[in-house]
Amino acid sequence: MAKIIDQLKTLPQRLLTIMIFLLVWEIAVKAGLLYPSPVPPASSVLGALKDLAFESIFWEHTFVSMQRILSGYALAIIIAVPLGFAVGWSTTLERYLDPLLQTFRQIPLMALFPVFILFFGTGELPCILIIMLAAMWCILLSTISSVQNIDPFLVKTARSVGTSQWDMLRKVVLPSAVPSIFTGMRYAYTDILLVLIAVEMLGVNGGWGIIVSSHEHHGQSHTVMYAILISMAIVGVIVNYIFVALERRLCRWKETIEIT
Repeated sequence: MAKIIDQLKTLPQRLLTIMIFLLVWEIAVKAGLLYPSPVPPASSVLGALKDLAFESIFWEHTFVSMQRILSGYALAIIIAVPLGFAVGWSTTLERYLDPLLQTFRQIPLMALFPVFILFFGTGELPCILIIMLAAMWCILLSTISSVQNIDPFLVKTARSVGTSQWDMLRKVVLPSAVPSIFTGMRYAYTDILLVLIAVEMLGVNGGWGIIVSSHEHHGQSHTVMYAILISMAIVGVIVNYIFVALERRLCRWKETIEIT
């Protein structure tokens, strides 16, 4: 509760920074400093965002996008965290899998979209798979790194008292790796947003990308696009704070764990 109160006390400073940014944006556009870039003024974007907020269709598309994000995100966590622990803990497994993982990681995600359509057809599945891959690599690499960089003293101490391999992973490796894993999850959400709009403009039903493409025919695409980006940023901030709160809670749990 004390931390929440402290954060509320700093809220004016955080909002002041955002207000200054919006003011600079507005002045730069009105003064022609961004000409000929088609950047609308901040007031127009905020107005478009306000109009969207009162449209039920916007919330329907938002719900569809969030469903895709959560589905792809959940799949990425389910695959990346156990695989990251396995690769990070076993040098033999790392020796065999690391070249393959590094090769797949270099493939541009959007280049895989036609391949997924070829194998899985059109619809939700290819879109969710792209979102899953966008999130997976960041979570996977952060998990591998966190496991490989566990304090050797903790491992030696646990082994000296006869800790089993399972208890080692559960009571030593997992608690120590939690902060880095959550950091990877927070960065992964940003990677999801980078591909979400592009994927949703390529033939799926509903979503933020559909709103952008539908307004393109009415000459409002740039303003609406920036309004959608701001709404995505707002959701991203909320998700970030949720992960920070979960991380703090789990790190508090970590502090209470004793090696037995």
